[in-house]
Amino acid sequence: MKAAGSKTPDERRADEIISIWLRDEASPSRPSPLTRERIVNEAVKLLDQHGVNGLTMRRLAEGMDVTATALYWHVRIKEDVLDLALDHIFGEVPIPDSTADWRGDVRRLVRNWRAVMLRHPWAPSLIGRPVLGPRVLARTEYLQSALVRGGLTDLDLAVSTRLLANYVIGAALTEGVSRQGADPRTSDIARRHITRDSAAYPVINASGHLDTGRWNDDDLFDRGLDAILAGLPHRDA
Repeated sequence: MKAAGSKTPDERRADEIISIWLRDEASPSRPSPLTRERIVNEAVKLLDQHGVNGLTMRRLAEGMDVTATALYWHVRIKEDVLDLALDHIFGEVPIPDSTADWRGDVRRLVRNWRAVMLRHPWAPSLIGRPVLGPRVLARTEYLQSALVRGGLTDLDLAVSTRLLANYVIGAALTEGVSRQGADPRTSDIARRHITRDSAAYPVINASGHLDTGRWNDDDLFDRGLDAILAGLPHRDA
């Protein structure tokens, strides 16, 4: 018979893989110079510098001049740190005041969201994790509230939310990867590869595909967002 409160290794591992937002977290049982806020701030700095693969518990501890063991009083595993860091940077996304222009409200939120993810190019790759932190949920609530004011409900609301989220995440992911490895020569070479055989790709050539001098990422994103918002099912007052 197990002692009260004891857990098997399998049970402890099950606790670990559950999102930090879904676990009952006890306060540290002894004083510590660390706080969760300090850990998260250091984690975001490391993620900005080295990406997700470059963040380890050892490197995180060394950056704060503590032992890795000290971290485990506040976070159990690296995934906890990633969840906390992702929610932390969502706090940088300004929540606009609600207005009578629900499309304008959505546009401002989504543009702010993209800007933050471009500042933190590791963030889009984590969106597949459970995004249940309070800052993420506050911005999702704002987004859906704006869509509801436009008359969207039920399936239309779910589809529109996912469409907008996938658009901004996908844009930030592709733009972020491009910017991280930015070399002006790469774009020129890619464009020449297309224009070299204009007969094989007449429409691509005419459209200016990969021509960064003709279309820039900001313009393409804004026009794409406008097209999505114009096409959403809605019932304007």
